[in-house]
Amino acid sequence: MPQVVIANRLTDGRVVFLSKDDVWATNVNDARVSESDADAEALLEIGQRLAGQQQVVEPELIDVDVQAGQVRPTKPREAIRATGPTTRLDLGKQAGND
Repeated sequence: MPQVVIANRLTDGRVVFLSKDDVWATNVNDARVSESDADAEALLEIGQRLAGQQQVVEPELIDVDVQAGQVRPTKPREAIRATGPTTRLDLGKQAGND
């Protein structure tokens, strides 16, 4: 199953995803998606190295589906983290408030 690395940015607590350029992006669609288990482990190692540089905390792998070029976390918790609060759709990423 495809995976991406998710973490929280230290400067403001935002949920971020390891991007194709090995920097942290706030949009899950900018995340670098693993193609294999070995690739996923390599991505996690990069995330952990960046955590050691005090950019983020708790990098971890999450499962995603990729359909029509859109990356979607498979678990509800991670989907909420990727899009923002569920109580008001006028807040968070779903409202364009990056």
